[in-house]
Amino acid sequence: MLHCLQHVPFEDLGTIRHWAERRGLETRTTHLFENECLPVNLEDIDLLVVLGGPMGVSDLKQHPWLLEEKRFLRRALKAGFPVLGICLGAQLLAECLGAQVTRNPVREIGWFEVHGDSAFQKRLNGSLSNRYFAFHWHGDTFQIPDGAIPVGSTDGCANQGFLWKERVLGLQFHLETTPTLASNLLTHCADEMDDGPYVQNKADLIDAGDRFQSANLRMHTLLDALVPGAAKTFHN
Repeated sequence: MLHCLQHVPFEDLGTIRHWAERRGLETRTTHLFENECLPVNLEDIDLLVVLGGPMGVSDLKQHPWLLEEKRFLRRALKAGFPVLGICLGAQLLAECLGAQVTRNPVREIGWFEVHGDSAFQKRLNGSLSNRYFAFHWHGDTFQIPDGAIPVGSTDGCANQGFLWKERVLGLQFHLETTPTLASNLLTHCADEMDDGPYVQNKADLIDAGDRFQSANLRMHTLLDALVPGAAKTFHN
């Protein structure tokens, strides 16, 4: 079973749902913005996905459910099943693993090339190439947790992800994003688009050629490597 933690109604699983459906994985979601209860029993979870959102990891006053979510994530990290964190989700995982989360020097919004870390390329069956374009929408960043391997960097943000103990993957960027999800962000988070050097215009965000499809395929490949049992079930 894939369990998802969703922070806002306009950022959902995107293409990750398609991956789960094709592999026969049931999907359940805790809508934290509706104050839904987090799972008590973790035994049925094959993959936990922690999605993004416009809030920060320290915005406890505005979003008090963040405190309980962090407690849950610490339990999940000890439970031993694969965990994927995206954007805010990656920042939450980094903090729970003892790393610092801070403001990035610049906002990063748009399609930017990720330069893959050589050590990470050897992990998860080489599921990401040395260079690839990914969709970004963030103003914060994180340090790499102790014992984790960095995923890569961009010109605008030094730390774009980490892999911890081969089963916990944090990605600052979005490979799950579909054109619909990108349009949702433009609708709900347009106020974050400043005139910084790494903020693209609306047309470049949406009219991205085959970049959405390429990113989604990379997301599926990463998930197959992170959750090898699901990939085996699908291929059989």
